[in-house]
Parts: sequence; C-alpha cells; structure tokens
Amino acid sequence: MGVLYLHGDVSDEELEDAIGKFRGPIYQRPPVKAAVARELRVRRVCEFEILEREGRFVLVRTVVEAGTYIRRLFYDIGEVLGVGASMRELRRIRSGPLHERDSVTLQDIERAVASWADGDEGPLRRVIVPVEEVLSHVPRIVVKDSAVSAIAHGDAVKAPGVVAVSEGLRKGKDALAVTLKGEIIAVVRPTMDAEHILEAKRGVVAEPERVIMERDLYPPMWKKGKSL
Repeated sequence: MGVLYLHGDVSDEELEDAIGKFRGPIYQRPPVKAAVARELRVRRVCEFEILEREGRFVLVRTVVEAGTYIRRLFYDIGEVLGVGASMRELRRIRSGPLHERDSVTLQDIERAVASWADGDEGPLRRVIVPVEEVLSHVPRIVVKDSAVSAIAHGDAVKAPGVVAVSEGLRKGKDALAVTLKGEIIAVVRPTMDAEHILEAKRGVVAEPERVIMERDLYPPMWKKGKSL
C-alpha cells in the first residue's frame, strides 16, 4: 500500500484510466541509486487499485512482481497524466506467502527463546517460520536421496537424480532443489524449462546459487561412484 501524491488536479476518471494503463506487464528502468544495473526491463503489476482519495493524495494498493520500483511507478503515472506525481508513503504488507498480520514482535521472540531454554519449544515453533514455508511459492526440483549430499556440497543438479519438477519452472529463473521429504537443499538456477528437465537423461539441469542444507545431513553417495 502507498500514498500517491499528484502534483496537479485531475479527475477520478482520468486517474483511474491512467492507473489502468499500468496493470499487467510494464517497462521500468531502475533509478540511479539502485543495487542493480540501470537496464530497461519488464515487470508485472498484478493488481493496482485506488482505496481512497483526498484531493491530490491517493491511497492505493498494488500487487507487483519482485523488483518493481513503486516510486518509479508513481512517477510514470504522473507523466501519463501530464501533471507529475510522487510517492509520499509506502508500506509493504505482504511478501510472497508472508503477510503483515503474521508478524511477531521482538518481545515475542525473546519470550519464545526463554521458554525454549526452559524446555518448552512450542512458542519458538510458533514464531519462527520454517524456510520451506517461506519459500513455498518458489518452483521446485525434487531429487533422489542419493543426489542430496552432492548438491549440499555445491554440486549442480544432474538429470539422473531428478524425480519431479514444478510445472511452472523456467530456464534462468530461481528454483529450489528439494528432497523427497520436501526439505530445501539449495536455491538453484535451471538451465532448461521443466518439460526439458523431465526429458533429459544426463547432464546438468540446474546450477547452484545458494546452499541451504547442512552438508552432512545426507550420506555422501558420490564417494561410492554414484554422484547424481
């Protein structure tokens, strides 16, 4: 949610029409002070609605693809309207499956840790979300137990070790390598789309980006010449 400030007067109809132009895929160039290269790129605005308006101040709600710059989005709306616009406030209420209503305070965590130290781990389990739940929206590559240790040591995901693949997985887009139990092994970058991974008989299907699992949780099968 954010507050869009209009630098000039426009009607509700003009504003709604301008916002409608920014639903769906849009072009954006990151601002000068950004952590990424200033290259033109496409980002998707899934939802964009006006919640309330008071003069030139407009409260809006957006659901956007990761990497979308809301400040730039508001600026571009002002350009389309011909009066200029800027962002006055911004509040993130959801990120992936995590919602603001599920937030906990530092005091909650402090009390949970104290309970854990006294032998009661229930409160700690309620305030700390497993990484598998946090990344539940990310496409997955399920691998055999015999391939887990190699991937946990930084090896690539190879075709013979793959059991299943999420339907929406795409080449070059971050995915997760997971065990048969659903445990996350690593964040990986697929080298091919889902359908091609399932058809592959050999070779690398995903390169490692970041290992999550402890290295020695599963036995190292490659020592027996069975690295997958």
